[in-house]
This record gives sequence, C-alpha cells and structure tokens, in this order.
Amino acid sequence: MQKIEGYTQGTTYHIRFWSSQHTVDTAALQKQVDAELQRLDTQLSNYRDDSVIEQFNASTSTEPQQLGSEIIALIQAAKVASEATQGCYDLTIKPLFDLWGFKGDTLTQPSENTLKTALNHVGFNQLELLDATHLRKKNPTIKVDLSSVGQGYSVSQIAALFNAQGIDNYLIEIGGELQTLGNKPDDSPWRVALEKPLSTERSLHKIITMNRKAPMSVTTSGTYHHFFDKDGKRYSHILDAKTGTPITHNTVSVSVFDEDVTRAEVWDTALLCLGREAGIAVADKMGIAALFIEQDADTFTEFPSAALA
Repeated sequence: MQKIEGYTQGTTYHIRFWSSQHTVDTAALQKQVDAELQRLDTQLSNYRDDSVIEQFNASTSTEPQQLGSEIIALIQAAKVASEATQGCYDLTIKPLFDLWGFKGDTLTQPSENTLKTALNHVGFNQLELLDATHLRKKNPTIKVDLSSVGQGYSVSQIAALFNAQGIDNYLIEIGGELQTLGNKPDDSPWRVALEKPLSTERSLHKIITMNRKAPMSVTTSGTYHHFFDKDGKRYSHILDAKTGTPITHNTVSVSVFDEDVTRAEVWDTALLCLGREAGIAVADKMGIAALFIEQDADTFTEFPSAALA
C-alpha cells in the first residue's frame, strides 16, 4: 500500500491507496495532489486575500459577479441545509465569526448592540444565485464563509483525481474529513477512527468499519476544538446564524456518513448547529445518516438518525 501526506488549508492530509490495475508513481501523484489542493485554496480560502471567495467578500458591488461553478455549487448545497435548519446554518455568517474573534483567535464576547448590528449583514436572503457561475450581493456588505464546506469538497476533488487515474482503492483524509473506495490490499475493509469529543486530549471514541467497496465518506463537526471560556461559560465556534451567538446545547459532535463527502460536510455542521433533538428530526426528514454525540459531565451518549440506525 502506498501513501501520500502533507499540509494544506491550515491542516494536514493523509492518503493511503493502491491500484489493482497498475503501478502508481507516488512522487508524481503527490505533485498532482499538492497542485490541486493549492488550486482549491486559491478558490475557497477565507484566509488569503487573493482567493476568489475573499475577492468577492471584499467587493461592495451589487452587480452579478462570476465566482465559477465550484463555488456556486457549494453555496447551492449549503443553501439547502440552511433552509432545512431554518437559518441556523448559514454561509453568510462570516461577520459574526469575525466579530466573536474566532478567525484571529482573539476571542471576545460582543455587546448586544454590536451583535444586533452584525446580524443585519447576515442571511442567505441577501445573496442571489443567478446561474451556475454567477452570484449577486443584494447587500453590499454580505460575506461568505466556506470553511464548513471547503475540506470536504477538497477530498472529493482529490478522489476525482484518483478515479481518473484508475486508482480504485483509497482512503483520503483532509483535516478529519475523509472518503474511502474499495478495500485494503488484503481485501479487508478500511477502518476509520472517530475521536472522543474532548478538548483536553485526543483519544479514541470508536472505530468505524467501512463495509462497502463503493465510495463512502465520514465527516465530523464538533464544538470541542475551537472555543473559549468566560465567567464559567463555554462559547463554541459553532454559531447560530439566527441569533448570532454560539450554540449552548449538549450536542458536542455530529458525524455524517454519505457517498458524497461534500454533502456530508455541509450537513455535519448544519445538524450540529441544531443539536440532537431538532437535528435528528431534520436528518430523518432529509434522509441523512448522522451520529449525534451528547456530553453530560464525563459521559458521552450516541444518538443515530433513522438512516444510520
């Protein structure tokens, strides 16, 4: 079995693969992987001023702007989840994310008036999807945050690269979001680990065996990696776009299992925003296979949606 590893999008990637059809030049393939990840970064990154999405965010034009089919498709997928969650999940949350200081890790609690003002610049209804490549701002200050969809989409594009080269067995992981195809060389299934949702340590929660040779992805969103504590209260980076405030329920992670890794990543964040009770209701309605984990002191309890049970 061959492997490729590296850094991208502020995190790491790990790929294990082998081909039943031909020998693969690992060094050449890694160059292609890194080039594709770099290309995606110039499209989707909210952390570089020269990316396509950040140039859109910096613009105050209310005329149609060409963003390309990839970004528009991601926004369309996110809009479906936003509507299903009644606006709890929303890609235009960037002003709120910045206001709370999560982008620069200078975390602070904004005043009620500041929060109210920021909410005027949030909402999918302030964007107009015109066609497969164009988007228009109805509000010149609206901004789009693709951080909840970018890594999953990147996994899908690396998978497409492998598929095009006839590589029929792989596990591709970027920042914890992953997709598998086929099996290991000994014909045993791929096995992936779900972390226990703890902020203080990295430990195993459970092992998932991917008992299918067709494409399957697992993505996870959690409240336990990015947060701050103030006056005995924990503030998560998962924000409810309707209120502008961090979620407060006991659901600490949601993992989604889907053939489409981009769809999985959209929904893990959307369902985590809602929490277990409302989230399972939406997951069941939309046919999403999701695993919710709630924390009560040191106890973690799993709640699967109907499609996963």
